[in-house]
Amino acid sequence: MEDRNNLYPIFLKVEQLNVLIVGGGNVALEKLNFLLKSSPNAKVQMIAPFYRAETIALATEYGVEMLDGVYNDLHLSNKHIVIATTDNVDVNIEVYQDCKQRNILVNVADNPPYCDFYMGGIVTKGNVKIAISTNGKSPTTAKRLRQSFEDVIPDNIDDMVKNLNIFRKTIKGDFEEKVETLNEFTKGLISKKEVHHD
Repeated sequence: MEDRNNLYPIFLKVEQLNVLIVGGGNVALEKLNFLLKSSPNAKVQMIAPFYRAETIALATEYGVEMLDGVYNDLHLSNKHIVIATTDNVDVNIEVYQDCKQRNILVNVADNPPYCDFYMGGIVTKGNVKIAISTNGKSPTTAKRLRQSFEDVIPDNIDDMVKNLNIFRKTIKGDFEEKVETLNEFTKGLISKKEVHHD
């Protein structure tokens, strides 16, 4: 059977969810930075016995609550998403098991069997956002693809999206008719671009 990526990509409004990061080291900093770069208004809390100076600076800038201490399951109260980043495998697995008992989505960094989701590469240009997944197998490939997409997608893509949104509001008819009109219109934009490059 062919190996394939069966993950379902979704875009979460993390400013409406409560996120917990367990740990305060390098991996915690990486995950926090990744999350806040994509979603600066994310509601994040962290728990760790120590934090790197860079983590403290970033967390302070974005209003992230940092709790001092060791993890226990009381920290999961009212949480929707948890990311475990400690260098203690037993603690990370404990976090995973506690989350599973409470139906909380969990990601144990660098340990795919203990993940409900992966944090893939992300390209953002205004309202356009592209998420890239390698099924947890190669974050480096996702990073390289992200860089490639950032180079290829035009910087003015957001202008096109905004203009199409305005145009969409002027179209008459039911949902299917509007979709068909927009499909025809955007086909024209793509073909013009292709002709221009020939």
